[in-house]
Amino acid sequence: MEWIIGLLSTIGIFIGAIFILVFIHELGHFLTAKWFKMRVDQFSIGFPPKIFGVKKGETEYVLGATPLGGYVKIAGMIDESMDTDFVENEPSEDEFRSKPVWQRIIVILAGVIFNVILAFFIYTGMAWHYGEDVLPVDSIEGVYIPENSLADELGFQTGDRIIGVNNQEVEYFNQLFSPSAITGRDLTFMVDREGEILNLSTPDNFLDRLNTDQFLDISWVLPSKIEAVNSGTPAEEAGLQAGDEIIAFDGEQIAYWIQLTERIRNSEGDITLTIRRDGDVMDVTLAPDEETRMIGIQAYNLGSTFEQINHNLASSFGVGYSQTGDTFVGIIQGLQKLFTGSISVRDNLGGPVAIATITKAETDRGGWRGFWNITAFLSITLAIMNMLPIPALDGGHFMFLVYEGITRREPSAKVRMALQQIGFILLIGIFILVTFNDILRTIGN
Repeated sequence: MEWIIGLLSTIGIFIGAIFILVFIHELGHFLTAKWFKMRVDQFSIGFPPKIFGVKKGETEYVLGATPLGGYVKIAGMIDESMDTDFVENEPSEDEFRSKPVWQRIIVILAGVIFNVILAFFIYTGMAWHYGEDVLPVDSIEGVYIPENSLADELGFQTGDRIIGVNNQEVEYFNQLFSPSAITGRDLTFMVDREGEILNLSTPDNFLDRLNTDQFLDISWVLPSKIEAVNSGTPAEEAGLQAGDEIIAFDGEQIAYWIQLTERIRNSEGDITLTIRRDGDVMDVTLAPDEETRMIGIQAYNLGSTFEQINHNLASSFGVGYSQTGDTFVGIIQGLQKLFTGSISVRDNLGGPVAIATITKAETDRGGWRGFWNITAFLSITLAIMNMLPIPALDGGHFMFLVYEGITRREPSAKVRMALQQIGFILLIGIFILVTFNDILRTIGN
């Protein structure tokens, strides 16, 4: 029963996000078509079969049962409906084909522009409502690098201070992993190693490795400092206190929480911890629980090191603009890596199943904040994918109009119909491919 509830929740959240994205996209086409006095015969969210429809004025507003897209049927336009009955007649004043090329281009581009605007307003709204939680790089004394980890392979060493990415120093830890930075062509990380500045490069398959390997996890920067001691545990009995800094384990120097937990977990019998308390250094010997090999201490709360940046409306617009641009560039660079074979298609190309899963996971993890964050990301992705030069997508229609604008000659209806059909078949093939890939990846995981 629980898995059914989880599935229904995933589907519901997915449909909610897709409805928002499709509605805003089609609204762009609709409003600009109306602005230029084009007749809109139908505004549909979802594809057939039709659940219901209502006609107001000259337009029928429809809700389809297949929530994977939508369309605005503009009179006098050859679109995914494959309707060509009108081509033999003289164009009327309210038809798409009777308008100047520049107006038709605006109508075609309006969908993707509205999706980018939606992302901008989502990012702006989140910055204004939630502010930003940032971790200053200066507050991190160093990082622990586990042996045989991806970071270890790239040359990171325990104690390194990570201060920048792609030859640019950053102020906050999250900036190291911004979409535009992490998808850069020659991704490098800048580290301060005992005063020496080094740039560590990454391999071509770095993004693929991130799917399976931890890399510079936030837990790796936690110092070996006790936040709290649980009652009735070996740590309490031994006299450990909140605020104690553990600087050695059985005489071996340590500085990070993950070092401490690994050594406790792998220990046998009693252990000796060297602690620093209010400037004094002392040794404490205790016996971890025989079954769990735990001593009952809680990690230093890194949240106290985070800074909350609150934004007014003006600065929120700046954050929205920056995040929209950064996400846009990151997706473009990611697609370039995908098409050039720098990253695995199987591991990185996702369809409806992957989108639904990620949307649900982000919503579970971050609530409404997570939902709107992934919706903004998907909105920009939808805008970019729609501009691919494939007939039946906005990018294909745009190419036809560019050709017409340059040659002063409209492609024949026969040619456009043939290319539309090819594009439609191609899109169905891509849809089947990504869905099949989603299923294989889900089974594999």
